[in-house]
Amino acid sequence: MENVFSDTYFMKKALQEAEMAFEKGEIPVGAVIVIDNRIIARAHNLTELLNDVTAHAEMQAITAASNFLGGKYLQNCTLYVTLEPCQMCAGALYWSQISKIVYGARDEERGCIQLKTKLHPKTIMVGGILADEASQLLKRFFIEKRNLN
Repeated sequence: MENVFSDTYFMKKALQEAEMAFEKGEIPVGAVIVIDNRIIARAHNLTELLNDVTAHAEMQAITAASNFLGGKYLQNCTLYVTLEPCQMCAGALYWSQISKIVYGARDEERGCIQLKTKLHPKTIMVGGILADEASQLLKRFFIEKRNLN
């Protein structure tokens, strides 16, 4: 029997979070953190609402998951995020010792891959899951933003 809890399944949940960010006027990035096929944290960008440059989806998700687990380490957890983490978020993910990061779209300019940010040696990173959907949402956001200004 096929496992319904695939990377695509959880990335769709992260995309739902990104849509919520979009509706709030935030850059549409969403994230969920999963352990044992159970979502323990859901988050999206809140930098505008909170007036906080650190309020990225990943940072919000790390905090929520740590609170849920009662500890700062996210071993055996997977982060699903619609956009490749930036250097700040990758640094926080390093310290969280998260086991796996699955991202949608690449961030060719500010992403952790381009900037050669180190992840924890035990962290696995997989990219490109629903990348087109994530990219289209970001493009739509910036097109609409330009048209409003």
